[in-house]
Amino acid sequence: MPTPPDCPEQIQAQMIIIIHPGSLNLRIGRASDLNPHRVLHAVARRRRPGGKVHRDYILPPCVEKTKELLQEFEECRLQVSHTLQSCLQSNGRRRYATPPQQISAFNRRAIPEIVEEKPNAPQEPEREVLFGDEVIYTNSDGAYNLHFPIRRGEFNLHSDIGGSLTAVLSDLQAIWEYALVEKMRVNIKELSKYKAVLVVPDIYNRSHLKELTNLLLIKMGFGSCFLVQDHVAATFGAGLGYACVVDVGDQKTSVSCVEDGISHPNTRVKLEYGGGDVTQTFYWLLQKCAFPYKESDDTKPQDAILLKRLKEEYCHVNLDICGSQEKTFTVSHHGKTVRKYTIQVGDECIVAPLSLFHTELLSTTGKSKTARVQKPCAAQPDSEDCFDAEYIRETGRRSAREQLEQIQGDGSVIGANDNQDEDIVVDSLDVEKDVKPNDREFIQPGGQILGLDQAVLQSIERCPNEELKRKMYGCILVVGGGMKFTGIGKWLQNRVALQIPYLHRSEQLDIVTSPKDMDPAMTAWKGAAVMSCLESAPELWITSTEWAKFGLRILREKAPFMW
Repeated sequence: MPTPPDCPEQIQAQMIIIIHPGSLNLRIGRASDLNPHRVLHAVARRRRPGGKVHRDYILPPCVEKTKELLQEFEECRLQVSHTLQSCLQSNGRRRYATPPQQISAFNRRAIPEIVEEKPNAPQEPEREVLFGDEVIYTNSDGAYNLHFPIRRGEFNLHSDIGGSLTAVLSDLQAIWEYALVEKMRVNIKELSKYKAVLVVPDIYNRSHLKELTNLLLIKMGFGSCFLVQDHVAATFGAGLGYACVVDVGDQKTSVSCVEDGISHPNTRVKLEYGGGDVTQTFYWLLQKCAFPYKESDDTKPQDAILLKRLKEEYCHVNLDICGSQEKTFTVSHHGKTVRKYTIQVGDECIVAPLSLFHTELLSTTGKSKTARVQKPCAAQPDSEDCFDAEYIRETGRRSAREQLEQIQGDGSVIGANDNQDEDIVVDSLDVEKDVKPNDREFIQPGGQILGLDQAVLQSIERCPNEELKRKMYGCILVVGGGMKFTGIGKWLQNRVALQIPYLHRSEQLDIVTSPKDMDPAMTAWKGAAVMSCLESAPELWITSTEWAKFGLRILREKAPFMW
């Protein structure tokens, strides 16, 4: 039976705001909303006269295409193309491919059709700060600096203008408040009446989480908040009790195994590539086939958005589609003649998505894409946190010495050396306990960038017992906006099935790519909304009063993940 719109639960949900920040987009909305608002997660600030220029790019910037890089890229492209030609269609016939030379010949002859000759004249905005779609129309040589506060899933900290921690937090606050006011019609002065749920990465930096909590409760003034990891939220959004979560965003890909609302720290890995890197690979493949829109520039926001749209519309992993396909697209940049292009594309539309598995194809945006794991507590000490590993170790050692002195003062015969040795052993065991979970790094044979299938296999194999591994092989959940290609779930399933350990070969592999017919890009947001309305949610909320009084200690105590 549906919940009446005026019942207490519904009213409460209207006062809870779910915030899911990403490298490209921000998803924000009330817990009662069916879908979140999506806003470009960027801000354009007017440059001072004679001020320094800084522009973050929408797409990951390409590296210089050296001879060695081009050769490696071409070898991998040919390898993938040969693999595709050896595959069968669903009717049992062999696949065929149109030669790239034939496609290039067609595209070279393509002449754009002028759709509109008198476009509207561009209007230069007068405001000091721009948000949302207006950011896309700022010229690279114009009066604005462009900032994305999050890149590769982390704070965009750098030594240039706007790259300090203070500047990044200021940008986040400005974008979020813009979305609250313009998209949700929330009065900023009344935020103390609202609660906030912030979706954070599964591999987190403890100091950054502290800053984000401070931003929500002190700087923005929410009444209370709690943080939830994106993979945990994704399982709630999909309605699953456990899953190996594969989250492919625009600039990062992360994998971890989640069971009963807990993401196992051992199994977490973050890879520094995503949908934006696939877009650049697709763009490079289009250029090899004489892309007719020769003036395109991936560093310009409007062209970057166009290339992203072409990737989403053209790319797929449907082996039944063979040969060349004729497509049309329109270039309608602000203040310029609107043109319509006709283009032929072939297997490039399949090769680009498969770069997530054949990662040499992602080298267009650089080869230094390391696999990152969760740092242990000992590697992230904080002076405010009196219960972190360092503090407990030091106080434990001191209390042992005090106990020793007290025993000796009472005339005990216990030798000091015995206790000191024991103290040292306990201390070393504590250190080992902190370091051990991540002593075996995620690696790719041959030293290449770790592919998606390898990340899934290695993540599941780091589960603590065979029963949990069995469950994870049986449920792999794909979320995020960077892997929305028809048929790619089946390809991932086949790749994992070919490499699965013998012990689990009999298990039924299940890949969930669109849970509950939901856009996978909003699964985590929806899961955070579900969590905020559970009966157990009151135990998670951190009030602004508690935060002001206890600080980081209350976050350690109430955070719904292992701190």
